[in-house]
Amino acid sequence: MTEENHFKRIYAQQAEGYDALIRCHDVEGNLLPALTVLHPLEGSQVVEFGAGTGRVTALLAPRVRSIRAFDESEAMLAIAERRLAEANITNVTLAPAPNTGLPVEDNSADLTIQGWSFGHATGWYPDSWRDQIGNMLAEMSRITRPGGTLINIETQGTGFETPRAPSQALADYYTWLEQEHGFAFKWIRMDYTFDSLEESEKWMRFFFGGEMGQRVIENNWLVVPECAGIWWKTL
Repeated sequence: MTEENHFKRIYAQQAEGYDALIRCHDVEGNLLPALTVLHPLEGSQVVEFGAGTGRVTALLAPRVRSIRAFDESEAMLAIAERRLAEANITNVTLAPAPNTGLPVEDNSADLTIQGWSFGHATGWYPDSWRDQIGNMLAEMSRITRPGGTLINIETQGTGFETPRAPSQALADYYTWLEQEHGFAFKWIRMDYTFDSLEESEKWMRFFFGGEMGQRVIENNWLVVPECAGIWWKTL
């Protein structure tokens, strides 16, 4: 099984496991402060691409006016719906849709955001990812009002304390965002924190594969270092 088919299978068939993993992500809470300085959240209408099980959704919802969140995987959205209900969050609507075409009107959002979603196109469409992601970025721009902000969050390496793109394709994508589309860039740490070495190995192996599971054991990692990149642009 290819790496990208591995991720597709998890998103479609093992959403519960994925959600258990990402609930251990960024326990220190570095993402929200990094986002708040890029665009005012209070009163903002947000559209989210590739919302998954709702981690970014739940983070932003208490601070914004509303969020319309979309994902292709209905299994992931079902967990997001449960997460939001548990937190008594009522200003979010969830619906299935591909990143290239959301059922949202033009110029209707103050902020459009995606986390760890667009980058998969570099693996799923190795020969046409620029066209695929270009369509996604165009969809972001279509939906965002003048003066609004586009935000892309992507991996900058798991198991590393400083940023490094996990593949050449992702490195090319990140450079393309900055040089061809005018996005600014910064990075933050978003480590995974686990209660036991057994749990750490289990979930790292589940999502990132056997080599990562072995690194957890060798390094005795209860806290697995990870970096995230944030690319943003104001229209």
